[in-house]
Amino acid sequence: MNRLTETARGVYVIAVTPFLPDGGLDLESTDRMVDFYLSVGATGLTVLGMMGEAQKLTIGESQLIVRRILARVAGRVPVVVGVSAPGFAQMASLTEMVMDDGAAGVMIAPPSSLRTDDQIVAYYAQAVGFIKDVPFVVQDFPLVTGVQMSVPVIRRIVADLPTCVCLKHEDWPGLDKISALRADGFLNRRISILCGNGGMFLPEEMARGADGAMTGFAYPEMMVDVVRHTDAGEAERAQDLFDAYLPLARYEQQPGIGLAVRKYTMAKRGIIAHASLRRPGPGLNERTIAEVDRLIRRQERRLRELT
Repeated sequence: MNRLTETARGVYVIAVTPFLPDGGLDLESTDRMVDFYLSVGATGLTVLGMMGEAQKLTIGESQLIVRRILARVAGRVPVVVGVSAPGFAQMASLTEMVMDDGAAGVMIAPPSSLRTDDQIVAYYAQAVGFIKDVPFVVQDFPLVTGVQMSVPVIRRIVADLPTCVCLKHEDWPGLDKISALRADGFLNRRISILCGNGGMFLPEEMARGADGAMTGFAYPEMMVDVVRHTDAGEAERAQDLFDAYLPLARYEQQPGIGLAVRKYTMAKRGIIAHASLRRPGPGLNERTIAEVDRLIRRQERRLRELT
């Protein structure tokens, strides 16, 4: 098993959880989705993230979907699993389960009850006491968690906890935070910084020192191409491709319906069989679907112009 390290780079796609129309797990679509992610160049996958509807799964279902994805990946890329939980006992149990099954590491978001830097640092120190030597990703997503993770608190976590190997940076957009963390000598060691928010700021994040993306989008090849061209010193080409996808990426970032838009587009592309969200979850009305279809047509036209 290849464990996640500070050298993680590229695009770790946040996998959706495919459902059947009746709410059951769609395991055949799960296999097809994994094949698609790998075919477009994902360097890793992240499972049971917030956009993977993890909170709607039972423990048994969580294990089933992780095992299915790990089996399909078959060691070709690292798989990170979100294990955020209300209590440490559940976090420890899920961590042990997924690591035994072959996961590369876990991701932990802070609970919304944390308010001070000391509380945040203490929380992650306690979490490590339960997950032991498992490499973990700190998820900094204040728009959802309500926890403001300052640059100094991230430095303390990195300094105090050697198993912290990656920051999932989802501040909005938090570009100055990346610059501060990448300043010479600020951290006692270099960790991976992979960015979220649907890749909405990816060109700027890469320019500030990020290592890539850990997020979802119905067209993950956009993020793969942006990272690839940036690494090759082709920033303008990366920006041109990003701009072609931006209208749809922006539309997909709407609060409330964003995941429904992503799943609709993925189903339209044949990546998954159904656009179903598990309840409670919104559906898309005819007007919204027409807008998404229009953006896809415009995107395809612009991409043809760029080839």
